[in-house]
Amino acid sequence: MTDNQSGVGQQDSTSPLTVVVSRRVRKGQQDAFEALSSQMTERASRFPGYLGTAMFRPASPDDPEYRIVFKFRDRESLEQWESSEERAELLGQIESLLVQPSEREVTSGIVTWFTLPGQNPVAPPPKWKMTIVSWLALYPAVTLVFMLFGDVLAQVPLLLRTLLVTVVVMLLMSYVLMPRMTRWFAFWLFPKTARISR
Repeated sequence: MTDNQSGVGQQDSTSPLTVVVSRRVRKGQQDAFEALSSQMTERASRFPGYLGTAMFRPASPDDPEYRIVFKFRDRESLEQWESSEERAELLGQIESLLVQPSEREVTSGIVTWFTLPGQNPVAPPPKWKMTIVSWLALYPAVTLVFMLFGDVLAQVPLLLRTLLVTVVVMLLMSYVLMPRMTRWFAFWLFPKTARISR
């Protein structure tokens, strides 16, 4: 299995991680592959730190490539899953159905907010685009927090106030706002010409 983790080694080990696995399935084995993949997802969901999985089926009958995108809370929880017997048992069966070994890419930091299949390996949007879309989500989130809780926060010491605001805003960004913003701005973040390229 190819493991492309460019830049991840320098990332904070407590950052959420997104793993993108590309698998090219042999003709006629799609049903068996999808059944095993469902079992893999069900097993992963029982592990601490698991945040979700999405499977993207081949774009056309001529393209046998599946993309599986899954997320874990941090590197430690991801490593626990990837070194588990539960995963290893199914992984061997899955690999036997493939045209070639799986390809795997791990990303962390702000890139995990912009998960959309399109290239193999998945290429994040340009930094300036990610910055603009992040700001479009961040500005109303921070404004809303201060509108709703500004009077209460004004009575809290600065360090605690900053801690509370950043925790709330980061949770909103990661689990509510950015998944939606990524879908809404997909036409601009991931132009069609980029999404269909290999």
